[in-house]
Amino acid sequence: QVQLVESGGGLVQAGGSLRLSCAASGSGFSINAVGWYRQAPGNQRELVAYITSGDVPNYADSVKGRFTISRDNAKNTVYLQMNSLKPEDTAVYYCKYLKFGSWGQGTQVTVSS
Repeated sequence: QVQLVESGGGLVQAGGSLRLSCAASGSGFSINAVGWYRQAPGNQRELVAYITSGDVPNYADSVKGRFTISRDNAKNTVYLQMNSLKPEDTAVYYCKYLKFGSWGQGTQVTVSS
C-alpha cells in the first residue's frame, strides 16, 4: 500500500523557516509527481507546490520565492523548505501524490506574528 507521511511542522515566528518532509513507502515514488497542500481553519485545502517525476517544481503564487520543493528519490522523500514565513502560512500541511492517493494526518505549521 502506498503511503506518504508528513513531518517537520512546528511553531515559528514570522520571518522564520521550517523544513517539512514527506516520506513515501511502497513502490513507484520516483515516477510520480508529489504535491504539498495546506488547509487553514475555515479554508479549503489548497495546492502549495508540487514537483514532477522529472524534478520540475511548481508553486502557488502565494509562496513563490519563499518556499522550495525538492525530492530525494534515493530516500523516497519530498521536502518543502519554507522561508520568510508569514502568519497566513499557518495551516495543516499535507503531501500526496498529485494524481492519486489518500490524505494522511498532515503536520501543523503555526507562524506567530
